[in-house]
Amino acid sequence: MLLRRHRPPLDLHDVGTSGPDDAANVTGIDAPIGVFDSGFGGLTVARALVDLLPHEDIIYLGDTARAPYGPRPIAEVRRYALECMDRLVDHGVKALVIACNTASSAVLRDARERYDVPVTEVILPAARRAVQATRNNRVGVVCTVGTAASRSYDDALAVAPHVSLTTAPCPLFVEFVEAGITGGPDLLAVARDYLRPLQDAGIDTLILGCTHYPLLAGVFRYVLGDAVTLVSSADECARETYATLADAGLIHPCPRRPERLFLTTGNAETFAGIGRRLMGGFVDEVRAIRVVGDPRPVG
Repeated sequence: MLLRRHRPPLDLHDVGTSGPDDAANVTGIDAPIGVFDSGFGGLTVARALVDLLPHEDIIYLGDTARAPYGPRPIAEVRRYALECMDRLVDHGVKALVIACNTASSAVLRDARERYDVPVTEVILPAARRAVQATRNNRVGVVCTVGTAASRSYDDALAVAPHVSLTTAPCPLFVEFVEAGITGGPDLLAVARDYLRPLQDAGIDTLILGCTHYPLLAGVFRYVLGDAVTLVSSADECARETYATLADAGLIHPCPRRPERLFLTTGNAETFAGIGRRLMGGFVDEVRAIRVVGDPRPVG
């Protein structure tokens, strides 16, 4: 049985330096939103959240020391993801956003049993939107190997048996994105190869089933054409999170200056560099945290 976790919240300035027991008494509506991802792709979710919820504090945790999650066994992904989300809950977040398709596949049910805050994720919202968007009932999904193996999108679309799903694992896209490459002949050649089965299947709607992939939207549109509707799991997750917080009465009603803090299990300078390359000025303050079995000093 999973034990539900609840810990006092932590002032954002104390994260990584003091424990939850030293936290300021920030609760409910004033607490931050916690966003978890295996690495950098979830930054697209965080940015979408800021667009919809500009007055909310956000703590983002990227498990870059153990990324990518896509090729890892599901049990290992589950262990790593729960460890990271435990850290966010220990810091008093008012909601958890699993901004990683692979982690959502592995751990969503456990997370909702384990934590006493709302938990949102990327798969079901994107699947619902794809069902609404398709005109010919042929939907494709591009994703990591891990997400494809989990068949999470197949399960999510089981409620719409009239919809045919074609899945295309695209492992190299993450490497291109994190290298800052969003165009050029090498990427286009890989994209054409990955997307050919989807074209052969005649899809009219494509789920971007990895949160890195919205940064390649131009490539998808170029290869597939404007007739194919792109569904961003990052954008749909942000909309779902907005609705969840609104229903719970947890959205700040008045303008305020929010705080954003980015945590990484890897190197803070590396995270900041890649984050700024992908997101410009969106990524600001970055701190490193330790995870189980990590002998390295924080830095």
